[in-house]
Amino acid sequence: MIPFRKEFIRIARLLPVIVLAFCSCKNDSTDYTKWENYAGTKDGMRYSSLDQVDTANVANLQEVWRFSTHDKDTLGRSQIQCNPIVVNGILYGVSPASKLFALDAATGKPRWIFDPAGKDPDNGGQKQGSFNICRGVTYWTDGSDSRIFYNVGKKIMAIEAGTGKLIRSFGHNGWIDLSEHLGRDAGPSPYVVGTTPGIIYKELLIVGSRVSETADAAPGDIRAYDVRSGSLRWTFHTIPHPGEKGYETWPDKEAWKKLGGANCWAGMSLDEQRRIVYVPTGSIAGDFYGGIRQGTNLFANSIIALDALTGSYLWHYQTVHHDLWDRDLPANPNLVTVEVNGKKIAALAQITKQGTIFLLDRTNGKPVFEIKEMPVSTKGLPGEEPWPTQPVPTLPEPFARQYFTAADIFSTDEAGKADLAEKFGKIRYHEQFDPPSKEGSWIFPGFDGGGEWGGAAVDPESSVLYVFSSELPWSLTMTDIPVQSAPAGERLYNRYCAACHRPDLRGDGASFPSLVNIAERLTPAVIKGLIRQGRNRMPSFASLPPGEIEALVAYITHKQDKEPASDPHDRAPGDSGSILDQVPYMMTGYNQFLDKNGYPGIRPPWGTLNAVNLSTGKRLWTVPVGEYPELTRKGIPVTGTEGYGGPVVTKGGLVFIAASRDKKIRAFDKRSGKQLWQADLPAAGFATPATYMVQGVQYIVIACGGGKIGTVSGDEYVAFALKK
Repeated sequence: MIPFRKEFIRIARLLPVIVLAFCSCKNDSTDYTKWENYAGTKDGMRYSSLDQVDTANVANLQEVWRFSTHDKDTLGRSQIQCNPIVVNGILYGVSPASKLFALDAATGKPRWIFDPAGKDPDNGGQKQGSFNICRGVTYWTDGSDSRIFYNVGKKIMAIEAGTGKLIRSFGHNGWIDLSEHLGRDAGPSPYVVGTTPGIIYKELLIVGSRVSETADAAPGDIRAYDVRSGSLRWTFHTIPHPGEKGYETWPDKEAWKKLGGANCWAGMSLDEQRRIVYVPTGSIAGDFYGGIRQGTNLFANSIIALDALTGSYLWHYQTVHHDLWDRDLPANPNLVTVEVNGKKIAALAQITKQGTIFLLDRTNGKPVFEIKEMPVSTKGLPGEEPWPTQPVPTLPEPFARQYFTAADIFSTDEAGKADLAEKFGKIRYHEQFDPPSKEGSWIFPGFDGGGEWGGAAVDPESSVLYVFSSELPWSLTMTDIPVQSAPAGERLYNRYCAACHRPDLRGDGASFPSLVNIAERLTPAVIKGLIRQGRNRMPSFASLPPGEIEALVAYITHKQDKEPASDPHDRAPGDSGSILDQVPYMMTGYNQFLDKNGYPGIRPPWGTLNAVNLSTGKRLWTVPVGEYPELTRKGIPVTGTEGYGGPVVTKGGLVFIAASRDKKIRAFDKRSGKQLWQADLPAAGFATPATYMVQGVQYIVIACGGGKIGTVSGDEYVAFALKK
């Protein structure tokens, strides 16, 4: 291709950005009085300009309605992570069993409920428990046709907004299958599901996906579908194919044929004026060994700006090079206007699990404040080639602590502190970005953040960002995968299960249950079903041949001496040629640093709400969110708790957040961080609230699903409004 033609194509791709860069930095067309999209608006702000509820009257909030589909699964630790939307006085949300419902937003009375596991086989043919998490829904209308799109496992269903019926003309009789159109052979039953809802640009539904985190994961490409027909309109390959931007950075030119991940599971944001969709991605699978994927691993761990109409590449910024720590970008970015040195900049604020904020000019991807490439250790495991530098923002200031040292060890008594000190001494490496090792290293903030999928809220009037942070250390220790002479069931367990349920099958007692006595709780048939279908955080392993599933069940039920003979049509681990066979190490589990009573072994706070001024880069305040009443009674200051879910900020001067494990929702003064109100919930609100106005009344609603970190599961939505 001649140089002039290359330059012409580059300029043509950037034309939407160049032309629209002259538009006003502030998107004056955004209506912040509504909550019609995941995160409130397509710019991902989690902001409402409603101010009926304010700092003076928030103490008068009271519960006004509850709604439940009565489908929680306490044994399976079901959850609701849904941020509901409200359109024309109708609230749309999702239950623990992925039932989609429409409620009168003022009363909570149901209009209709769609059950994807109902009696109608055309509803999708999936069983309850196989759906995983659905964090919200997407609404589209042309005025005469109104649709709700929502994730049900590997399917995205199209539902009539007015009736709750499947739209049979869409896709495969009402749905599209995310495991199709992957661009390469990903096996017979690849694990590709939806978690966070897609985003609408004109008549396109742009979606990401969740894929497996093992080295044989499916591709994590970004795709756009026609909202009317369900036909695929464009694809952006996050592991570049030959001839595509970024392909030249991969030493292994066959990487796109073998590797997966680099997926967007956390949601996207859209600048409709500039026609740009912003896509945050996760790591290349598998998470902790990169000897099979040399290089920086574009476009993993990146913010990617794409032309929303065509899917064409515009720019990217990579936040972690050659990720070895599962540092996926955990939430959609906030599109905000900042003023730096007297200049207004249309910016993008991306939170991270590390507790940092990447603030970029959203027209070109350039940092607003300096981001330094900091030298880091390259002493990786044999076969590993860690990248020698990592990007670290100088500003904005981190919203989470960045270091964990012996001086930070905490316990409620001296004996407990001594025990923790002994555990601390067994982990060798203490710096961020120390490569995984057999000696162990600290992940702090932990694997779940720092920043979470609940995302951040930004007040567009002040450019102040509000974000919840969990602050618990986790340890990462690697070990050799057992030799091929080990029984097949044990090798399969170590390959697919040990990272979560630990090599000794004991789990962590909260997020990952023990499998030691699973045969006393579940029959082999039920266990096989769970392996094939997945449940909540556990992915489906439907791609495993029947013989391998039999061997795996025999191992975890302690009947390996009766392990079935292999089926000649099944693959044998180690003989399949799978890329998994090139991974020599596995992690020993997701290990939180806890004392004997289950409390974090680091000095509090353990869960915080933070305010950061994006125009100056300075953190304004930090307050704990949540408490352990038994510790408070002992005179220990409020500690905050580990949690999940994001905040909402309002023009009324308030930040609403649940997130904590103590089953409460709270309101804070957005200027000072002072807590002004709290209310009890039936289960922990591990979700982001929504606020809206119907018939002159402002409501705040939260999904109360619990189920995470050892909390009780719930199935209710609770709404609050001012006393009349």
